Amino acid sequence: MKNLYLPARYFSVFVVAIMLFSGNAWSHGVADTDREFIMSISGSQFIPYVYLGAKHMFTGYDHLLFIFGVIFLLRHYRDVAVLVSLFALGHSITLLAGVLFSIPANAYLVDAIIGFSVVYKGFDNIQGFDQLFGASPNPKFMVLGFGLIHGFGLSTKLQDFELPAQGLLGNLIAFNVGVEIGQFLALICMLIVMAYWRAQPNHLKQAYSVNVVLMTLGFMLTFFQLAGFILL
Repeated sequence: MKNLYLPARYFSVFVVAIMLFSGNAWSHGVADTDREFIMSISGSQFIPYVYLGAKHMFTGYDHLLFIFGVIFLLRHYRDVAVLVSLFALGHSITLLAGVLFSIPANAYLVDAIIGFSVVYKGFDNIQGFDQLFGASPNPKFMVLGFGLIHGFGLSTKLQDFELPAQGLLGNLIAFNVGVEIGQFLALICMLIVMAYWRAQPNHLKQAYSVNVVLMTLGFMLTFFQLAGFILL
């Protein structure tokens, strides 16, 4: 029984460490150094924005937690590719549209929904919807929908900057390309780790514990953002 919850403990410690050592620990934000860089340059800057996009994904623990939940039960790479592509599509649409058309929203509320997306996926993975309602939401629809929210979360942060109009579209596209590159690399790492874990004899029993931890972290993210909305 001692080993039953070991992966869940390692998983939770790993995620908390990411949160504590990321540049902006409890929000879907951009590091101060990156903010200064974005606001100091003008014109088309493809490579720097690709780098910033990839860096954002690797420090975007809310993205990574959701993607981890999405692929958790998937056994075939085709299914992984379909759902991750839908998430990338949704993320790209609202990232670009939110900034280009200055679509307003409260960043705390958007980030609270992002946190809730992590709760949803963990609950879905333990068949919570099937047990309560007899059916689960359509995974493609939900992943696309939450992808739209995740992209909108970043766009609300970028709208706070005085982004130069010159080269804006190209820079946003480059940033999004970087996000997708970072997402792909993170996905590869997750698939390698999960392939090793699934080869272990107790992985099915451990899966429940891991998803409970995933839901707990999602609730933490949600509550912190709601507290920010109420108090700040």
